[in-house]
Amino acid sequence: MFYNHGGYMIGSGSATGQDGTRLAQRHDVVVVESHHRLGLLGYLFLGDLTGGDHAANQGMLDILAALRWTAENIANFGGDPDNIMVWGESGGGAKTAAVYTMPAASRLFHKASIESAAPLRFPRRAGATNRARRTLELLGLTARDTGKLHDIPAARLLEIQQSEAANGVAPWGDPDPVLPGFGAFVDGHVIPRHPFADGAAPFSAGKPLMVGTCRDETVFFSLFGPPDIFRIDGAGLRSRLSGTYQGAELDRIIDTFRKSRPDATPAQLYFAITTSPIWRDAIKIAEAKQAQRRAPVYMYHLAYPDPTLVPGMDFPLGSPHAADIPLKFTTLSSDAVPGRQDTSRHMSALWAGFARTGHPAAPGAPHWPAYTSKSRATMWIDAECKVVHDLDKAERLYWEDRRP
Repeated sequence: MFYNHGGYMIGSGSATGQDGTRLAQRHDVVVVESHHRLGLLGYLFLGDLTGGDHAANQGMLDILAALRWTAENIANFGGDPDNIMVWGESGGGAKTAAVYTMPAASRLFHKASIESAAPLRFPRRAGATNRARRTLELLGLTARDTGKLHDIPAARLLEIQQSEAANGVAPWGDPDPVLPGFGAFVDGHVIPRHPFADGAAPFSAGKPLMVGTCRDETVFFSLFGPPDIFRIDGAGLRSRLSGTYQGAELDRIIDTFRKSRPDATPAQLYFAITTSPIWRDAIKIAEAKQAQRRAPVYMYHLAYPDPTLVPGMDFPLGSPHAADIPLKFTTLSSDAVPGRQDTSRHMSALWAGFARTGHPAAPGAPHWPAYTSKSRATMWIDAECKVVHDLDKAERLYWEDRRP
């Protein structure tokens, strides 16, 4: 189970929450994690500015090297080089989508899981070049001065990277950004195409895929800002959403989600609405994979309603972004929060089952059917798992009707 940690700018293969020890012990799997170059040091692309031999997607080439090492050496650690699963959450899910789209990686893995990320597209080569040009300007350099980059302390490079953090967008998404952040991009060679916007890569057609999200993804991102978001009223909901939706469209999306989730508070509606584009694009990935009619794709939804309250608020966490990490790695503390340990037991066993056989199955969990555009079967992961067909249908139809 070859795991890509979250984050293109931050993160570590040795983060405590994703320690693979218990997962390996409980489910007889071998867990591999890598360190790889991040941010500017991993994705600054100078090739088109200098005409020189500058690599593209260096951070992804690091992951490719780690994957190649795994294929060549894992038998010495009790692993099977002919049965390697690549998986990752958030930025790690985007990295996994990149691996799924890299021809050089095709023979090195056999199945994949993209979690809490929906990378239909990556930035294009021109966007990465624009980002490199901007970086040189901030350093007081021109394209003729790239050799001087070797003389600049890493701390200074990271200072420039951090100063631009608010001036770039996440390195995946739709539409294609003009000035992305530092992350995987379509360079035409290492990554020759978008991951799923134009269908799934044909050279990965025979590889089973899992894809899914947490039910309350965006709660996570509000934990680090002003807490008033957790107690907004109806007017506050409209105000918060008005930067993205206006007029009749604002009325329509609020009305759709209010009917779909009649018991939700305004704050819960806000998080449902802002989370739903991630689920929408995860569905697009599943549809693109299913259209190949080769290997199956399985959809999941982590819906465990963690009752732990947001500090200082009367608002339960639910299943925010990154909530899946300690559950699937079984790195939870020995707490007594109702249902948490049972959810972890299900999730870790399902993931290990998929790694072993290409079909996610576990004791105590119902049969998990492959996703199709007809059945739209999704595993609802909780203390008691269940299969839901066409989860949140009205919300899905809203997005389909809204497509340009």
